[in-house]
Amino acid sequence: MEFTLFTLLNGISYGLLLFMLSSGLTLIFSMMGVLNFAHASFYMLGAYIAYTISSVLGFWPALVLAPVAVGLIGALVERYGLRPLHKYGHIPELLFTFGLSFLVVELVQLIWGRAAVPYPIPKELDGPLFTLFSTSFPIYRGFMMVVALSMLAGIYLVLTRTRVGLVIQAALSHPDAVEALGHNVPRIFMWVFGGGCALAGLAGVIGGNAFVTEPGMAATVGSIIFVVVVVGGMGSLAGAFYASILIGVLQTFAVALDYSLMTLLNGIGANITMDTPGYEVLKLTISQSAAILPFLLLVLILIFRPKGLMGTRE
Repeated sequence: MEFTLFTLLNGISYGLLLFMLSSGLTLIFSMMGVLNFAHASFYMLGAYIAYTISSVLGFWPALVLAPVAVGLIGALVERYGLRPLHKYGHIPELLFTFGLSFLVVELVQLIWGRAAVPYPIPKELDGPLFTLFSTSFPIYRGFMMVVALSMLAGIYLVLTRTRVGLVIQAALSHPDAVEALGHNVPRIFMWVFGGGCALAGLAGVIGGNAFVTEPGMAATVGSIIFVVVVVGGMGSLAGAFYASILIGVLQTFAVALDYSLMTLLNGIGANITMDTPGYEVLKLTISQSAAILPFLLLVLILIFRPKGLMGTRE
């Protein structure tokens, strides 16, 4: 019971962090049709900018200012980098964002160095939230979950209950009509891109001190973000949420389980030894294969449901 409960909570908290990351990418793709390969780089920028601000002003100002700064950087990238490429199609956009991801990594290393930076969890959030069965659940994990769920509620309300959200959605499907009503559609797309980058920056503020802030952090989560988006369904925010939770829980349980197929077979009477054919494969534990499970899920989704869990695009 103790193992299941705390592993589930850890998996949900990790899944919600993945959702914070993937939600911005999902919004950008659903609104603009741009698959931003540099999205994880904005996550990294959020962590580093938050580290810099928190060392001067503290964590709470960084929680607000860092996503705003990353959002403004994202808006500038769309205005002066992506917008001139829109007329040439999606391939130049992909190549631009792909190159941008490498550029951001190099800039981060030039400014902050190649080693991990000391970006600690704030003291008021460093401790147990509750203790059950002699095991404690950290306050900061709970804080991550609250921020992610609040962000989900905020995105939903903005897109479905405000005039701004209606204009954004209309600009996607009927850009000419929206422009005829006096709205600047390119500017709307610029702020949508900036908003998606700001969400990635917010995930960096939260995830940077929960895990580690170093130049390789974008590469660590970059591939997982795209798995989440494809498994959930391209452009589906609800699909990204469900896929994030699914992958977070799946990986967390896999890491926690130190069983192998050899253990299972020996438990039912088989006698697996080093001379048994396929011994090296049979001795691999579930925890050792945890890293490939999201990609295995991706392959299965692409085979049996190409549009994803809740997507509409094949």
